Amino acid sequence: MKKILISTALLAGVLSYAGGFRVSLQGVKQLAMAHTSAHAEDASVAFFNPAGMSFIPSKLSIVAGGFAASNKVTFQNLNTLTSTETDNPVGTPIYAAIAYKATDKISVGFSFTTPFGSTIQYPYDWEGREAVQKLELKSFYFQPMVSVKMAPWISFGASYIYAKGSVNWDRAVTQFGGTVNLNDEKATGHGFGFGFYFRPTDKFDMSIAYRSPVDMKAKEGVATFRFPQQQTINGLLGLNANGQDNFKATLPLVEEYTIGLTYKFTPKWLVSADFNYHGWDRYRSLTLDFANAPIGNQADPTIVVAPKNFRGAKTFRLGTQYMFNNMIYGRLGAYYDEAPYSDENFIPETPSFNSFVFTGGLGFKFQKFGVDVAGGYVMPQSRSVNNKTIGFYGQAKASAFYAGLGLSYNPF
Repeated sequence: MKKILISTALLAGVLSYAGGFRVSLQGVKQLAMAHTSAHAEDASVAFFNPAGMSFIPSKLSIVAGGFAASNKVTFQNLNTLTSTETDNPVGTPIYAAIAYKATDKISVGFSFTTPFGSTIQYPYDWEGREAVQKLELKSFYFQPMVSVKMAPWISFGASYIYAKGSVNWDRAVTQFGGTVNLNDEKATGHGFGFGFYFRPTDKFDMSIAYRSPVDMKAKEGVATFRFPQQQTINGLLGLNANGQDNFKATLPLVEEYTIGLTYKFTPKWLVSADFNYHGWDRYRSLTLDFANAPIGNQADPTIVVAPKNFRGAKTFRLGTQYMFNNMIYGRLGAYYDEAPYSDENFIPETPSFNSFVFTGGLGFKFQKFGVDVAGGYVMPQSRSVNNKTIGFYGQAKASAFYAGLGLSYNPF
């Protein structure tokens, strides 16, 4: 029997909970300034660099916020001129953090974020339906952390990362005129982060942070096949009476390096810059291990190995803030984000583009409380798609918008 080769590019993308495809929406104030990181004004610094907690002015700081993220991808086959557009719902990433100075030198904190949480929806009969029809992703990061002030001008911080998430993916199996759904609600991974935060003068902040690789493990995945001749194909593929099989997969996520600088030119005006590096060259392939279904190669029909050939990606960020008065702050920013793969490795399940992003927002302080609003406009560069591995050719374009609302409370 001819084997059915399931494209596992999707699983890679939807389990990529750190680095690479992650959307920079972990702080409303940070987003307004191009998502720069060297800002130790409240607990929102915790996700970016736990060492920054030592320089938060308030002994206790609590922040929370959320975003509305809208994106659209358009693919055109240049031979047939057929154009396909996604119909994605609005994503709603959220975050929360708390930081507390236990002593003059030790601060503790906790960060909760949803760095990957979105849905990509193509028409179910589009030409790339064997790669993806619909993809739903939910992810959660839980990070307890501690920071130690080593001297008045320097601190060190570290965090433990527990990642939890789920994936729900529909795709077509045209060989038998059916579909398959891959679902896992219990994918988990573990990692760590650490960093140094410097404030040698009142005008200058520097943040250096590292986030480790995380192996996301899907141990209880369920593949559900749906075919017109269900019982016959169940026997051919070794499925149970419900047309299901189990699978396992381990995705090696990559490390992330960040250097951030903030300089106060005047008491009212500051400028920030960041450089990020994501080590995606660690991600060369993905292995999907099915319990019974012979959908892989001849050597081991239950194993599917999909080449990825990703490469390291860089991001360059520049942001600014101006204090109009003691209550109102204006913020602007821009950054350039590299895609982690070439045109020859483009995948429709997790489309990625070299992008210019422009951001802005306002901050309002009311004694102990703060309110921040921000927005971002993404300008992805179009790509010539030439993926021979999955037979996907054409041109891809995209657009995206972000809006966020954040709250902060610094009682003492």
